Amino acid sequence: MKILVLNSGSSSQKACFYEVAADTPPTRPPAPLWEGRIEWTGDKASMSVKTCQGSVQKEGLKLSSRKDFVQHLLHTLDVGPVRALTSLSDIDVVGHRVVHGGAHFEEPVIVTPEVRSAIASVSTLAPLHIRAELEGMEIIDNLLGPVPQVAVFDTGSHRQMPLYAQTYPGPYDWFAKGIRRYGFHGINHEYCAARAAQLVGKEPRSLKKEPRSLKIVSCHLGNGCSVAAIQDGRSIDTTMGFTPLEGLAMGTRSGSVDPGILIYLMREGKLGHEQIDQVLNHESGLLGISGVSSDMRDILAAMKQGVARAKLAFDIFVHRLRNAIGGMAAALGGLDVLVFTAGVGENSAEMRAATCEQLEFLGLTLDPALNERPILDCDIATKDSPARILVIRAEEDWAIATECWKLTASSLTSPDQ
Repeated sequence: MKILVLNSGSSSQKACFYEVAADTPPTRPPAPLWEGRIEWTGDKASMSVKTCQGSVQKEGLKLSSRKDFVQHLLHTLDVGPVRALTSLSDIDVVGHRVVHGGAHFEEPVIVTPEVRSAIASVSTLAPLHIRAELEGMEIIDNLLGPVPQVAVFDTGSHRQMPLYAQTYPGPYDWFAKGIRRYGFHGINHEYCAARAAQLVGKEPRSLKKEPRSLKIVSCHLGNGCSVAAIQDGRSIDTTMGFTPLEGLAMGTRSGSVDPGILIYLMREGKLGHEQIDQVLNHESGLLGISGVSSDMRDILAAMKQGVARAKLAFDIFVHRLRNAIGGMAAALGGLDVLVFTAGVGENSAEMRAATCEQLEFLGLTLDPALNERPILDCDIATKDSPARILVIRAEEDWAIATECWKLTASSLTSPDQ
């Protein structure tokens, strides 16, 4: 089965192409046969594409629309030096990461006109992302015709959180109107929980319990950051809420702040909603505090040069992360496994060490040597640590491809097809 995955962001577009057996359930994530990425500002974009054989294509682009950018990227699948297909028509199914499913969706679904309409109805909750995701579906319609498309929702695995974790303590009417805590990064949190269970179950010093019943705190730390409490394979609490702005300090997002600050800024600073949105989403977090960068690598480099605000930004990031981990452990009633994943989680030994430094009361004891040179999907806790500390590669695209396989494999292998 040939599966294309589109992961559409507000200012980026990622795509991966996989080929898996149609009659065998996928297990471990393979390397994609082809993967591409576009990042753009205005009408200019940079594109990079690579294949599993090592072929690479990079371009600077200037096209008329986002649609043109994405179509150009997808055409490298069957034309040029990084081609991985004879024809785009060979693709069997296309999966889409959809950032917000609202109250409508929990499980992945085949895209229909009704599904698109329901996704569009929550576009005000994540307007840039949902607009891009719906446009991606339209692009596939134009390029591939009636190929099955699957929507996989980043909010999906959080939809079974207890009501007390979903509900804000405002007027109950908020909840009835859909103002609730949805949570995000659910695709990767769910994947990491399953992968953590595999890794712990294979260890000779594994915990004396069924892998699925593990109490897991998963830390997805990239430009956007969230922590989730996972039990029995499902999220029971998470730090992001109605939007991806709640919770931890992030690259350019503030995370949770006193809402009274916003009232103050509106009243005293005469700021409107668009200005406040700009400040909270694009001028805060690591960037806003440090004045240096939203990238943790730049923050660490500036710290070594003695930049005090970079050190403050790092300390705020770690402080809020520790608090979130402790809160999620409390929600679980204990902790068996702590997971670090995504760009910062996978690559910043300094951040992991600082975070775990004061968490030994939760049974977490980091092995400094393992932490400094981890291999992805590995345990970096000491042998005698009561709880395990895992670094797991984020695999959102593969998780989406797996859901595509589940929903379409039977139809593709049916003798009637």
